[in-house]
Amino acid sequence: MQTIHWLGAGLSAVPGIRRLVKGDLPFVLWNRTVEKAKLAVANTGKEVDIRLFDVDSLAGAIKSGDIIVSMLPGSWHPTIAELSVDKGAHFVCSSYISPEMEALNSVATHKGLCLVNEVGLDPGIDHLMAHLLVDEYKHSPEYEATNTILFRSYCGGFPSKPNDFRYKFSWSPLGVLKALKTPSKSILESKAIDVQRPWHAITDYVANLPGARKETFEAYPNRDALPFIHAYHFDPEWHIDEFVRGTLRISGWAEAWKEIFTEIDGLEGEEGDLRLQEMSDELWQAHAYAEDESDRVVLCVELEAREKDTSVWQHGYSIDSLGDDKGLAMARFVSLTVSLAVDAIATGKIRPGVSAAPSDPVIVKEWFETLSHMGEHIERI
Repeated sequence: MQTIHWLGAGLSAVPGIRRLVKGDLPFVLWNRTVEKAKLAVANTGKEVDIRLFDVDSLAGAIKSGDIIVSMLPGSWHPTIAELSVDKGAHFVCSSYISPEMEALNSVATHKGLCLVNEVGLDPGIDHLMAHLLVDEYKHSPEYEATNTILFRSYCGGFPSKPNDFRYKFSWSPLGVLKALKTPSKSILESKAIDVQRPWHAITDYVANLPGARKETFEAYPNRDALPFIHAYHFDPEWHIDEFVRGTLRISGWAEAWKEIFTEIDGLEGEEGDLRLQEMSDELWQAHAYAEDESDRVVLCVELEAREKDTSVWQHGYSIDSLGDDKGLAMARFVSLTVSLAVDAIATGKIRPGVSAAPSDPVIVKEWFETLSHMGEHIERI
């Protein structure tokens, strides 16, 4: 029987751990501190196999067909994925597909192994929403290949009660800091737009939220969105007027973070990397979520088609969720979606090779229904 090896028991992992622990497959939880892992599975009613994480011990425990889940910092993912392939095991993480991960595609496919990435919230549920919208539009009466297309995907997580810093961290801040140093590409008014630093392109974004509500956030483009035009199965003939994948922040964020922007802008080379790690440690110490604090997650994905200047089809999917006694909202959406990927691998619904969140509308609808049954509301708008 397959064994699930889950690596990492931080705040972002707990809801997914608790769900899979209650399933039918043997489950091993690996963490750098055993006591923290015990807290993650407390009151589940299950006796959980908890082990101290190190790569050699993990390598000795993996058998062919097992499923490895990495909720470790992103720098670990290629190492764990390579180990998984060597041992004939499947792999799941919520992070973007890296070049090192993509390089494993051929051997993973040959061995019949699934290396599933980008199955958290963003990236993850945003992909699912996009795939479903594209499929719905293609099958709508309004579909015309000559229509002009506008696509917007924005996601953000922040404290449910805004603080002066306008942000809190549920895992290492290093990823956020690195993202702020990463250039972005998007399409606006039919032109490709390159932005070197996110704070150079902060705008107001009016989000369409569940319950026909609207709210204005600060927003900026995130990473290179252009490869997702193909990933989301846009027809090559479509004329794209707007295509952006971006990040939401609550009003006042840019002002609260301006000193961080200034320092990041001057960091280069090895010394810059060291300072970035120091900044991450400092921010984690000062602005991590406390156990009794609640967060808020907002995700809006919209697809619009226009004939000349008239909108003929416009729909989207939206989430606006708060943390509760089951965990931070960010943790629930990230780790529960990761757990759905584990289920999909175990039941043979994912094709071998390196992949992101599934695009099959049948699987997407199944995942949305499962999340709904777990109390996670996703609304079509």
